[in-house]
Amino acid sequence: MAETESTTTAQDSATAETEPHQTQAQSQIDETAAKLNNLTLRIWPPTQRTRYAVINRLVETLSSQSVLSKRYGTIPEDEASSLAKSIEEEAFSVAGAAFSPDDDGIEILQMYSKEISKRMLDTVKSRAATAAAADAPSATEAANGEEVSSSSVKAEA
Repeated sequence: MAETESTTTAQDSATAETEPHQTQAQSQIDETAAKLNNLTLRIWPPTQRTRYAVINRLVETLSSQSVLSKRYGTIPEDEASSLAKSIEEEAFSVAGAAFSPDDDGIEILQMYSKEISKRMLDTVKSRAATAAAADAPSATEAANGEEVSSSSVKAEA
């Protein structure tokens, strides 16, 4: 019987020692959870550093060999730089207008990214079309050329 009492007393003292430790650990967990609940992560608006990185990447894409340049041609770096700034600023404005302070910014960041891609593609397509139009003779010039050719052929005959 004395053996039973000593076992019970040892268990009680072990429980008494671990109880404050568990309570302290639980209170730390509760404090951390409360801090995390108050933590808000916002990814919009992007920092100026991020915006500069986007512009630099756009310049690189527009002015160097890429999948895009293989199809539409490269743009000189100084022109690509001004185009990239314009593309980024326009995309930032469009996305910023749709931002709500209640949002975490993920949808807005996606919109910003899509706007950049869309505007970049529109820019290179437009530039390529303008270059192609400048290189090719216009329809009237081609028609006039045919008339001259056929009338000179008739005159020679």
